[in-house]
Formats: sequence, structure tokens, C-alpha cells
Amino acid sequence: MDAYASGKSAYQLATQFGIHRLTVSEHLHRRGVRMRQQGISAEQIVLAGRLYDEGWSLARIGKEFGSSAETVRKRLHESGVVIRARPGWEDHSRA
Repeated sequence: MDAYASGKSAYQLATQFGIHRLTVSEHLHRRGVRMRQQGISAEQIVLAGRLYDEGWSLARIGKEFGSSAETVRKRLHESGVVIRARPGWEDHSRA
């Protein structure tokens, strides 16, 4: 609780304790801790777009900003960034 109140994200705490992010959130909720706004700020998404264009993975960007790869993907997509096909996955973007 103190680490979260000091500014660590649920993702950072999950990594620190070797548990899932949702487990961290559940513990915080049970203790009545108000969760901070989650996600990536508008300023961070601009930088994330640049990093993605430089070849960074969604997972790496997520780790950089204390977020999930899926959150990064959604926010980049919302901002107009074309998301690369994942290696070994079929590209359905043109279907």
C-alpha cells in the first residue's frame, strides 16, 4: 500500500512481488485504496509513438511507462499509429 501511495504503479508492484497486476489491484481495493487513473498520458503516447516507429515492441514500451502492451497498442491505434503485425501472426488488418 505504501509503495503504491508513493507512486509505484500496479504493474511495477506486480513485477516486484511476482504476482499478476489484477492481484495487486484486488489487494489495494480490499484495503480501500483509491486507484489512480490508469493508462498512458497524451504526452507519453506521443513519445510511445516515436519509440514504436524506432522499432520498440509494445511490451517494451508498456514496461517503460508502467503499463501493459495491450494498453499501449490501444492508445497508439487510437492516435492513428499503424500497428505492425506480430511475428508469426497472420495480418488481418486488410481483411
